[in-house]
Amino acid sequence: MNDGKGDVWIEAGFTELARAGVEGVRVEVLAKNLGVTKGGFYRRFADRAALLEAMLVHWREGRSASIAEQTSLDGQEPRERLRAVIQLYSERLNPEGMAIELAIRQWARSDESAAAAVASVDAARLQHVVELYRATGLDTEEAEAQAFLFYCFIFGQSLLFIERGPRKRSQLVAKSAEKLLG
Repeated sequence: MNDGKGDVWIEAGFTELARAGVEGVRVEVLAKNLGVTKGGFYRRFADRAALLEAMLVHWREGRSASIAEQTSLDGQEPRERLRAVIQLYSERLNPEGMAIELAIRQWARSDESAAAAVASVDAARLQHVVELYRATGLDTEEAEAQAFLFYCFIFGQSLLFIERGPRKRSQLVAKSAEKLLG
C-alpha cells in the first residue's frame, strides 16, 4: 500500500492495536473512529487480513529505518552515538510507541507473520548496535553480548516504573549508560 491512501487506515489500526490489541483492530471499529463508512476501507484493502499485513510491513520498515538512522555515525564516535541512542530512548519516553511495540509483541505470540516482523526488527536493531560496538574495537562475540545488554536496557528501562521521580530516573539511566559504554 505505497499509494498513501491506506495510511489513515494503518494509523487508525495502530491506534486501536495499542488500545485493544490485535483483536480490537476491526474494520467497523476503525471506520467509526475515522468517521467514515466501511466502503472506504474496502477500496484500499481486500479484507482485515490485508490491513493487518500492511500494518506489519509499515511497522517493520519504519522500525528498521529508524534504528539505521539512529545508529548512523554521521561523523560521531561510536560511543557518542551509543550515548545519543540511550538519551533518545530514555529522555523522550513515547507511551504510544511503546504501547504499539508491546501490542505487536503480544500479537507475535500467536501469529507467525507478526512473529516474523518482530524477529526482523529485533535482528536489525541488534545488528546496528553490534556494528557500533564493533566500531569501538570489540570483537564480534563481545559486541553481540554488549548489543544484547544495550537493547535489553533500552526497552526494559522504558517499562519500569521508577518510584523515586524523574531526577532519580535520569541519574539511574546515566549511571547505567556509563556501564554499557565503559
